[in-house]
Amino acid sequence: MDGTGLPETRSTCAYCGVGCGVLLRPDGAGGLAVRGDPEHPANYGRLCSKGMALGETVGLDHRLLAPRVSGQDASWDDALQLVADRFATTIRDHGPDSVAFYVSGQLLTEDYYVANKLMKGFIGSANIDTNSRLCMASTVAGHKRAFGTDTVPGTYEDLDKADLIVLVGSNLAWCHPVLYQRVVAARQARGTKIVVIDPRRTASCSQADLHLALQPGSDVALFNHLLTQIHAGGHAAPEFLDHTVGFAEALEAAQRDDPAVTGLDPDDIERFCTLWTQTERVVTIFSQGVNQSSSGTDKVNAILNCHLATGRIGREGMGPFSVTGQPNAMGGREVGGLANMLACHLDIENEDHRAAVQGFWNAPTLPQKQGLKAVDLFRSIEEGKVKALWVIHTNPAVTMPDADRVSAAIKDCPFTVVSDLTAQTDTARLADVVLPAAGWAEKSGTVTNSDRTISRQRAVLTPPGQARADWDILAEVGRRMGWDEAFSFDSLAQIFREYAAMSSLAGSFGKDFDISGLTDITEDDYAELAPTRWPVSAKRTGGRFFEDGAFFHPDGKARLLPVSHRPPQKAPSETYPFALNTGRNRDQWHTMTRSGLSPRLSAHLAEPYVEVNPEDAKKLGLAPADLVEITSAVGKGIFRLRITDAVTPGQVFAPIHWTGETAPAARVDALVPSVTDPISGQPESKAAAVSVKPMLAAWYGFAVSVSAPAPSSDYWALAKTDIGYRTELAGCHVIDDWEGTARAWFDLHDATATVIEDPKRGAFRIVLSNEHGVLAALYVSSQPISLMRDYLATLPDVAPYQLLSGRAALDQVDCGPVVCSCFGVGLKTIISAIQDERHLSVAEIGEALQAGTNCGSCRPELADLITEYSTPEAKTPKRRAQV
Repeated sequence: MDGTGLPETRSTCAYCGVGCGVLLRPDGAGGLAVRGDPEHPANYGRLCSKGMALGETVGLDHRLLAPRVSGQDASWDDALQLVADRFATTIRDHGPDSVAFYVSGQLLTEDYYVANKLMKGFIGSANIDTNSRLCMASTVAGHKRAFGTDTVPGTYEDLDKADLIVLVGSNLAWCHPVLYQRVVAARQARGTKIVVIDPRRTASCSQADLHLALQPGSDVALFNHLLTQIHAGGHAAPEFLDHTVGFAEALEAAQRDDPAVTGLDPDDIERFCTLWTQTERVVTIFSQGVNQSSSGTDKVNAILNCHLATGRIGREGMGPFSVTGQPNAMGGREVGGLANMLACHLDIENEDHRAAVQGFWNAPTLPQKQGLKAVDLFRSIEEGKVKALWVIHTNPAVTMPDADRVSAAIKDCPFTVVSDLTAQTDTARLADVVLPAAGWAEKSGTVTNSDRTISRQRAVLTPPGQARADWDILAEVGRRMGWDEAFSFDSLAQIFREYAAMSSLAGSFGKDFDISGLTDITEDDYAELAPTRWPVSAKRTGGRFFEDGAFFHPDGKARLLPVSHRPPQKAPSETYPFALNTGRNRDQWHTMTRSGLSPRLSAHLAEPYVEVNPEDAKKLGLAPADLVEITSAVGKGIFRLRITDAVTPGQVFAPIHWTGETAPAARVDALVPSVTDPISGQPESKAAAVSVKPMLAAWYGFAVSVSAPAPSSDYWALAKTDIGYRTELAGCHVIDDWEGTARAWFDLHDATATVIEDPKRGAFRIVLSNEHGVLAALYVSSQPISLMRDYLATLPDVAPYQLLSGRAALDQVDCGPVVCSCFGVGLKTIISAIQDERHLSVAEIGEALQAGTNCGSCRPELADLITEYSTPEAKTPKRRAQV
């Protein structure tokens, strides 16, 4: 059955908080065709490179197909009874706060609801936190301080109507490409100005009228200066300020800050202030660069102060806009997935709210105080206070700051459960029980995107093996712990109805999150639920908040907060002279457990890297594509060097995605100290103090193979290819028996070996094959190797001796590393179009090659390539493929 006659099913993307609609068509054999939904209001058919490649990530590679207890397959009955018994015994012996859940924005809202109900309502602890703590907690805290509740005021339509869009700590072009294309479209249609505020020059700067490369952590000083200019220029809105309190105090604090701490040219600062104050329709988009800071909440409030002071909030084309990093980060916030809140934006420390929730659930108890936020949670595990942990769809052994310490804490926890799609993660390998969960396209439910739109995710594939939906797993544990009636759910619509009914409590307390209009939704209506922006109640549906000046503090007024610049807590020093910024790659997602399965997504930047400014590289004696050691006070790592002026002197940048499964020496969060914002508990992930030095390698290697190798070297980095895997390697110790080592790494002890060896030069090359063809090839040298890596990664159908050269034959094409992942267009193809065919604009390259014509996130790179290679003397880079 080829699936061509199967209908398409509407669903939503599995990645970021844009919440793009997708149309899914299964092929009847486990495969899936994916395209953008032209009717979904979040994307109108657009998808980024990751969304386009979703169909490549749904196979059975690495999937967990049955529960495992102590590393052995077990029945669901035995596994869940063990989980229920161990949690119940731990609670009996040590109290409810001795257990914890750590969950994820990969959960659907219904899953989140059941988890929150189980922990807070029936176990009686608030020790349920989510990896959204690492992403958006400072925004939640800032919103609550200013508005009285965690409300996103605006909608995506505001991006289409704005005259000025300010991106603060947000590389929208790479992290939210579909939204960035809306921004670019507004620029083309109405001349919208773009300002980027970011220490690093990112792809988002390609369309910017102004890039403010401020010093890390100095955002508060910049926006405080803007507030002073709003006041000095008479741009404040007195009528709107009547709906607020705290302007005088906020202004006084702002006037004490010195904008010079930003390190910016005063003329650029004034240009920004002039643009902002003299443009009515301003949208300020902010993301992780604001949130992931020890002063993240103050940064959020510094931005909100400016919008509140001018009344530029809640109206068309204007307002502060937080964009979320996960598909259901917003849904998790709404359902109480954070340790410091109840569901439906109710407050855990409010006695009336607690009583209402406890009564609604008919719960035996409810915690009276906040639970442990992520960093404190894992510290409590380390200290032996939390003795049973359940991790769901996240990988804290990699993603938490001070990751080595967190990994050790999980390993020593008396009882750890992990629910995930795979047992092959750093965290799952530490668990006592691993439960097979259904994944995207296999499970159904709802998610909420960054502009409050609730959308359906729908299952079109059968969960493999014994995998089950998360809500079903959680509910059964609840029943086995003795709460049969409370967890007697038998459908998603039943859970959603209960959740919608619960939101009426929020409405009765005058809160924002109220979807009580969906309380009576039928099974059929739930199945057909179209994208719906909350609130949905008798009082109002959808729209923007705060244009009427009505806020959610008891007096109905907003708060302007007095905030002051505070530098990052771990500032560079003589020992650690650089500030490490972290972030995402264009084509990868979190720890790559999904996106890393796609060969084309892995082809763009196949190896962990660090960006260093040319001045710093020269001082350190570093050359392009060197391996470098990065060390902080808590850990160290090894990364491939990219020399670029995208980072300023004294700053370095590394992406977050690699793990113990893909590059054990390049786990970025092992370098990040566990410093947090005192209000939100969000870690400071953008300003770790580090040192940089060359890695003194005795040898360097590159390998391609049909199956994943198991190298034992100081550095290795693995990436998926169409035929198998490619691996970069290096080691500090001389290896005498390379053939035996290669056979062991690839587990090919009986394969035929074709070998070239030059011991004097430290060179060794081996191709391992059998009667079916080449199985692996390894290239080793005492110096970094120049090879046609992207050609070799195809394991071309040539004789083993031809592979030993490391280069393509004259009659074979090497397209180079992928630049446009949407259409698989390689670097050398693009350079040829520039140099040979004289396509000298991004539009011309798009017309000729399709590159840049879908999500557009490669367009900045295309523009850079045109600049670099449009002159006759320009040459093709030889070693770009390494990074």
